[in-house]
Amino acid sequence: MKKHRLVILGGGESGVGAALLGKQKGYEIFLSDGGPIKPKYEKELIDNQIDFESAQHSLDLILNADEVMKSPGIPEKNEVVKAIRAKGIPVISEVELAYRFKGDSKIVAITGSNGKSTTTALIFHICQTAGLDCALVGNIGYSFAKQVAEDPKALYVAEISSFQLDDIKDFRPDVSVLLNITEDHLDRYEYKFENYINSKFKIIQNQTMNDYFIYCEDDEVIMEKLRLLTIHTNPLPFSMKHEVKKGGYIKGDQMMLRIQEERVSMSIYDFALKGKHNNYNTMAAGIAATTLGIRKEKIREAVKNFHSLEHRMEFVAMVRGVEFINDSKATNVNSTWYALESMTKPTVLILGGTDKGNDYSLIADLVKDKVKAIVCMGLDNSKILEAFKDVVPVIVETDSAKKAVNTSFKLAAKGDVVLLSPACASFDLFKNYEDRGSQFKDAVKEL
Repeated sequence: MKKHRLVILGGGESGVGAALLGKQKGYEIFLSDGGPIKPKYEKELIDNQIDFESAQHSLDLILNADEVMKSPGIPEKNEVVKAIRAKGIPVISEVELAYRFKGDSKIVAITGSNGKSTTTALIFHICQTAGLDCALVGNIGYSFAKQVAEDPKALYVAEISSFQLDDIKDFRPDVSVLLNITEDHLDRYEYKFENYINSKFKIIQNQTMNDYFIYCEDDEVIMEKLRLLTIHTNPLPFSMKHEVKKGGYIKGDQMMLRIQEERVSMSIYDFALKGKHNNYNTMAAGIAATTLGIRKEKIREAVKNFHSLEHRMEFVAMVRGVEFINDSKATNVNSTWYALESMTKPTVLILGGTDKGNDYSLIADLVKDKVKAIVCMGLDNSKILEAFKDVVPVIVETDSAKKAVNTSFKLAAKGDVVLLSPACASFDLFKNYEDRGSQFKDAVKEL
């Protein structure tokens, strides 16, 4: 009997993870990457005797696939993808492959335009605190497929991006979380917001009445879409504007969670994560934990002692009375809006990078209220200069993390905050947002 031939496009974390799982399950595997493959991933492929090519795509070896697993970073307009589609070869994502072999394990899947990494990490932290056999996987940086292959768990807490949802077929989380939907990545969705919304809602397409769907009732885009859909899952909304019968809400300074008989209440002042946006993230995480049967004492304990993620509103240092915060993961304007919204001190804001069609008017009011100076950190800062020239008295251009930090420190007074929250991608000056955040932190430590 002929082996199922799975061709994998992309030799990064998800591609290599899928290759390892496919090989373990008896598939014939061929991995192809148009660019160079990192040495650590190349070594894994060689050690596991997996056929691969790098810095090229051999169409004859790709187009004889029974199925193709496409890494999330590869867009539909890629020529190889077009050729695969034209031939009618089924395309799946890595999370679909992982789902196929997960066995009886449960999945909590989290998506949204902003806050998904933080919420995913918090849910995982609550599950760990409660002693569950669980793993943190997906878009947060760990291959779901590799986890299933090498160290299967009873529960997977998975951050899922819209790109990963685009190519699912049967993927069905037991608990899905949709935090919010704002315009992002529209270059991948033919610049149609509706396409991006549809992609996010694929997280519930296979759910049944045995599953749960946790979503923000204060998000107009989500609510508008829900009015058009018939959903086949158990809805658990959360809100800060009104009480909900089932789900979660915040009234005054109290968070209330109600799922079946179990009720949890706690003060928002006890949350480790501060800011209105994090109140939403904490509610979503608390509801997810409750659906898993985690006791309220454990939820309270975990929510109190959670440490936020690296590069996401991460406290770096206090230098002569000036606080430095690394929010390098803010790669769109909405993320920066959330960061500014939680600022309570005069702020020197470091902005800039590769613009993704940003509309800076979204943060103009917050900048006017909270920001005393803007330090640009990018190769082309013209849009930022134009957007804020009449809003902020001081705008300075720099072209490195070190210069941006030194300039910001000079502009800040004791009691101020220097906030790196760039609202842009990082590819003009840095390898990625992690590199940008790390260089920022190194420069702060040198002050």
